[in-house]
Amino acid sequence: MTFDRILEDGRLWAVRYDWQDDNCFVKLFDSWFDMQWLASFFKDNLDDLKSYFHITDVYEAVMETVEEASRVECLMLDITPDANLDMLFKHLENSRFSEMWLSKEKAKGDGSYRHPSWLRIYAIRVEQGVYLVTGGAIKLTATMAERSHTLSELAKLEKVRNHLIDNGVFDKDGFTEYIDNEQGN
Repeated sequence: MTFDRILEDGRLWAVRYDWQDDNCFVKLFDSWFDMQWLASFFKDNLDDLKSYFHITDVYEAVMETVEEASRVECLMLDITPDANLDMLFKHLENSRFSEMWLSKEKAKGDGSYRHPSWLRIYAIRVEQGVYLVTGGAIKLTATMAERSHTLSELAKLEKVRNHLIDNGVFDKDGFTEYIDNEQGN
C-alpha cells in the first residue's frame, strides 16, 4: 500500500491499496457518483434501506446519494486555510471520549434529507487536523458488523493502522518521514 496526498497542504491523504489503480478516496467518490453502481447497490440492499431509512424508491436513494456525495466531497476538498477536518471526522466508536494514537475516525454526510446520512468516509487520524482515508461505505444498518461491505471497511482501518504502527508512524512527523523514505514524495 502507498499513500496519496489529496490536499497539497498535507492535511488529507488516501490509501492506494496494491490491488487498486487509484486511491480509495477517488474510488469512493467515483462509486458515489456512478448512478448504475448506486442503483445496483440499493437494489441489493433494499431490505436495509426499507428497514432503517423507510425508503422504498431506489431512484430516490440514488439521487440523494449523488447530491450528498457532492456536498461531502466539497467539504473534504476545502483548501481554505481555516478549513478544519477535525470538524468533519469523529471517533469511529461513538462511546470513545478520549484521544488515542492513530485513532479510527469517520466522517458522515450532513443528512439534510428526512433521515440521517448513510455516507461514511473512514480514516486514521495521524494527528490533529491530519487524516489518512482508508475507505468508505454506504452504511444502511445500525452497526458496521452487520454487513460484509462495512465489515471490510473495519478490516481496512485496522490493517492500515497496524501498517503505520509496524513502521513506527505515530504522528505527522513519523508519517512525513515514512512517506519520504518509502515513497520518495
